[in-house]
Amino acid sequence: MRPIITLLTDFGYESYFVPSMKGVILSLNPNAVIMDITHAIPQFNVYKAAFTLWASYKYFPRGTIHVVVVDPGVGTSRRAIAIKTRNYYFVGPDNGVLMMAAEDDGVVDIRAIENRDFMRPVVSSTFHGRDVFAPVAAYLSLGLDISMLGPRVTDPVKLQGTTNKVSRGFASSAIIYIDHFGNAYTGIREGDLGILGLEYGDELRVVIPRRNADIRVKFLRSYGYAGEGEALALINSEGFLELSINRGSFAQRFGVEEGDEVEISVVK
Repeated sequence: MRPIITLLTDFGYESYFVPSMKGVILSLNPNAVIMDITHAIPQFNVYKAAFTLWASYKYFPRGTIHVVVVDPGVGTSRRAIAIKTRNYYFVGPDNGVLMMAAEDDGVVDIRAIENRDFMRPVVSSTFHGRDVFAPVAAYLSLGLDISMLGPRVTDPVKLQGTTNKVSRGFASSAIIYIDHFGNAYTGIREGDLGILGLEYGDELRVVIPRRNADIRVKFLRSYGYAGEGEALALINSEGFLELSINRGSFAQRFGVEEGDEVEISVVK
């Protein structure tokens, strides 16, 4: 099978940045298959990029090389790293963006990218996606042993996780992700429902303090069980408790943003 390299960035679709990276990869390995996960990550939003990678990496064939360039620290002392996991490779900046996915699959080895033999001859201080990460991904797709890239890293940067508190009838968390439809993912997982005592058909009181929002919703199986324009809660495809509006945007209606605290009470 031809090697697969994915790209996930905040570069947008209008600039020359993404095609430049693809050109570098294909110049080194014309047989590589390059897949775009997305280039629409909000600028500098490392958390959203990390979640997007985590939610998508596992559906690619084993051996896929995932390249992520959401890199507000480019050109500084932050490290460039490559990670080998049980089934994949991850390449990008050492700012935490890779670690949620890498740890989910099981980290085997992490290397600092320091060997200039596997970079472009001239490395810009502002475009490591093209000059460092793209060529490294191409060389990995050609069979390069990750140990050739540089010294082992034992202290990768990790993003601060959401602190959840779950008890009988009450949970506090945060909005960890807002998708294209305006659905707001909380950090509460499907496995927390037993502790919470939440069952389909229950009513929830949802309080978002920073937005002065106090909302009543039903916990339902899917969007279509609510009336059009009606708010609801459900367990989504990634196993998170999601706040939604049937055929509408929860985030837009209530002014919710990622990072907002949320308190949920079961109303029996």
